[in-house]
Amino acid sequence: MAKNTNKSYFDRVHSWGRISTITALCVLLMFPMAICLYLGVFPPIEGVLKGLLKLIPTYWTVAVVEVLVYTPMLGAGGTYLSFVTGNIANLKLPCAISAMEGANVKANSEEGEVISTIAIATSSIVTTAVLAIGIIAFAPFLQSFTESPLLKPAFAQVLPALFGALGAGYFIKHWKISFFPILVMIAVLVFSPSMGASTLLFVGIVASVGGALFMYNKGMLDKKN
Repeated sequence: MAKNTNKSYFDRVHSWGRISTITALCVLLMFPMAICLYLGVFPPIEGVLKGLLKLIPTYWTVAVVEVLVYTPMLGAGGTYLSFVTGNIANLKLPCAISAMEGANVKANSEEGEVISTIAIATSSIVTTAVLAIGIIAFAPFLQSFTESPLLKPAFAQVLPALFGALGAGYFIKHWKISFFPILVMIAVLVFSPSMGASTLLFVGIVASVGGALFMYNKGMLDKKN
């Protein structure tokens, strides 16, 4: 009976996930289409195709890699929610991992699937609410804050501070498998500081998996690492 229940749950997740993904794509495409129809101006097909040919090799490759990388960590429901709402690396993935670690469950378990989905859904709702409140409350003062000589340097360090705070706990807890990818990423940024974030993510994933496999095969790791 449990097996049939689980199958039914995942069937519903995939069904609603496909519907939500297709709906989100349609909504995203309807906005520029509405502007074109309203203004009566349409981009030439040749220009659109030329632009797509430059973007497809990079973004389609990254899209496939992100699905393969994020799905085992987020679960089916969390993956659909994350790819529809966006901001996976910055918010959705840290929230899901933190929630699963707090509940002491694994990502590939049934409990992890449910907790990950709830955490990502909560993150999406809270993010939307905070952004709405922030825009309404701070819109009149935002320009003065961001251009203030005293506060401007702090705004430039928001993302590094966020990732540093999130990553420090994982680096300390799993320092053996973190050492090699950190060195690789530092070397990459030294020799290619302008490399895109998506490419850096892919390089970091390859370095992490490769370094961990090498250390495991050499007997330098145990199951706890």
